[in-house]
Amino acid sequence: MKTMNRTRFFILPLLLFLIAFSSQAQQQLMPPHVRVTGVGEVKVPPTEVVVNLGVETREKTLDAARRASDKAAASIINYLKKQGVDAKDIQTSYVTLQPVYNGGEYGRTTPDFYLAQKSMTVVLKKLNKYDEILAGLYEVGANRVDGVRFQVADLEKYKAEARQRAVADAMQKATSLTSELGAKVGRVYSINENTYNDGPRPMYKTAMMESAAYDANGPTIAGGEVVISSNVDVVFVIE
Repeated sequence: MKTMNRTRFFILPLLLFLIAFSSQAQQQLMPPHVRVTGVGEVKVPPTEVVVNLGVETREKTLDAARRASDKAAASIINYLKKQGVDAKDIQTSYVTLQPVYNGGEYGRTTPDFYLAQKSMTVVLKKLNKYDEILAGLYEVGANRVDGVRFQVADLEKYKAEARQRAVADAMQKATSLTSELGAKVGRVYSINENTYNDGPRPMYKTAMMESAAYDANGPTIAGGEVVISSNVDVVFVIE
C-alpha cells in the first residue's frame, strides 16, 4: 500500500508537468498571429408563412368527438388543396383524444365530455393570400391558430451570402489592425464558424416579425424582414 501511494505521489506531478510543457510548446510553435471575428448579415423579405392551426371538438361520446375532429381536419385539408397548397406543405403535428371531468362526485367514471384536438402545420407560399385562406380555414372547421412565423424558401443561398460577408469582414478587421502596427496580414492559420441555439449548426438566426396594426380594409399581417447572420472566428498569420 505504501509503495502504491509513493507511485501516485510521483506520477501526479509528472502528469501536471507534461500538460504544462505541452501547452507551452504549442504556444511556442504557433506563429505570430491576429485573431478576429467577422460578422455578416443579410436581410430579405420573407417568401413563405408557416401557420400552426388546429381543430378542437367536444362531444358526449368518444366516437362522436373522434368523428367530428376527423371531419373538420379532412375539410381543412381539402380546402387547402383547392387553394393550391401542396400536400407536402400540410402536416398533422399533434393529435389527442381524452375524457374531461369537471368535478362533482368523487370516483365517477362517466366524463362530462370527450375532447378531441388536432394540430396542423401549413406552409403558405403566397403571402398575399394569407387573409383569404385564413378566413376560409375558419369557415371549414379550424377554430384555433397557435402561431405564425415567416421564412425564406431559398435559405441556403442567403446563408452562403452571410458567410461570405462575415469572412470579408474578418479580413478587413485583420488588415486594419495589422496595418496600424506596421505589419501585414499573411495566410489563414485557422477559421471557425460559431454555433449556437438548439443544435450544432452555423450561426444563423431569423428575426422576430412584427404584426401589423389592425386595419379592417388592409392586410392583417406584416412580413417585415428575415435576418440571416453568420459569425466567423479567423486567425491570420502576421508577416
